[in-house]
Amino acid sequence: MSLPTVSMKLARIAEQSKRNPTMVFTTLAHLMDEEFLKEAFQQLRKNAAAGVDQVTAKEYAEDLDRNIRDLHRRLVENKYRAQPAKRAWAPKDDGSQRPLAILVLEDKIVQKAVAMILEAVYEPMFHEFSFGFRRGRSAHQALTYLRKQCLELGINWILDIDIQKFFDSIDRGRLREILKQRVNDGTILRLIGKWLNAGILEAEKITKTENGTLQGAVISPILANIFLHTVLDEWFKKEVQPRILGRCFLVRFADDFVGGFQYRSDAEQIFKELPKQCEKYGLTIHPKKSRLVQFSRPYWRKGKGPGTFDFLGFTHYWGKTLSGGWTIKRKTQKKRQRRFMKAIWEWCKQNRHERITEQHKMLCAKLRGHYQYYGIRGNYKMLEVVYEYTQRAWKRWLGRRTRNGEIAWESFKDRYRKVFQLPKPRIIHAF
Repeated sequence: MSLPTVSMKLARIAEQSKRNPTMVFTTLAHLMDEEFLKEAFQQLRKNAAAGVDQVTAKEYAEDLDRNIRDLHRRLVENKYRAQPAKRAWAPKDDGSQRPLAILVLEDKIVQKAVAMILEAVYEPMFHEFSFGFRRGRSAHQALTYLRKQCLELGINWILDIDIQKFFDSIDRGRLREILKQRVNDGTILRLIGKWLNAGILEAEKITKTENGTLQGAVISPILANIFLHTVLDEWFKKEVQPRILGRCFLVRFADDFVGGFQYRSDAEQIFKELPKQCEKYGLTIHPKKSRLVQFSRPYWRKGKGPGTFDFLGFTHYWGKTLSGGWTIKRKTQKKRQRRFMKAIWEWCKQNRHERITEQHKMLCAKLRGHYQYYGIRGNYKMLEVVYEYTQRAWKRWLGRRTRNGEIAWESFKDRYRKVFQLPKPRIIHAF
């Protein structure tokens, strides 16, 4: 009889979790054998930056069997030690910077293995309105769900909520308590504790924090989903929906979520209660970025709908159809649009002396990536703005390759423009 594969092990856990929603799993760590760790390695991004030990996935794979065998031995003998993460920064829409963590490869492997186990346990428990960092679910599915709920339920009010520094604010004690309700495996809990307390290396100094989970860590998305499943999803499903007067819905993508309500009184009541619910778990609703928005269907013939809100990079608004009726439309959020165009301008400036073929290849990739996400029905005009701006930026900085920019640009236009066409906007997601 053949031994169970990794997928069979995970399927068995998922089936047990689905069949018995109150079951507490106490023996899971033994599943992480060499085959399991090797599968975890295969599922990692191989082009990610190296951590503080500078070991890349390519180097690790050169002697993968021996490396995995040694890692498994250290796990079994309790000699595995989590390493500090390297700090990196990513720009945010509001001009501030988001802290990111770059882990060493072996920490990523073990975190991925634990994440696979936790996903098998919790996936049957998660609600249909949770879309972030789940297999087979995407941001575009969340957008479709949001629009459908607004139209079908007759939603008139939207709660546009922002949790202040969510990943940095997760109460580790509360998180541990929540995990133990379903996963009370000492080894799994100790590993998670090691990662949360390993610290951050920045400017040759290690800093440790009492709360939060690292953005960029492989384990963080599933921990965030588990935490918010209890804090928000279960609360909404079991306490909010049964007692309000009208229809309502919630849609969540990681820590980004909005709620829709039929009646203003219900929306105002939950808007008051939500901060108290979050405070119980150490979270804070951002007072300036959270708001109540009237989003009812317009019944007049001219003008626009009464309000708009942003979700997952799109501004949602009521607009006219070709037949003269009203429907919910989406367009690229202005901050996201400006950020992308600014990045295109800077890239063209910094790379203007590179080979034309390389510049063209990269700009095509950037535009296709933008269309892939923002190419939804009704958003063509915003895509056109990006396309035309990219053409102008490329023209401007190609013209700066020589002292007489016009000569360089005219030469490019006459000889290469037909060959190096940039991809035109296209709608990818015709919901």
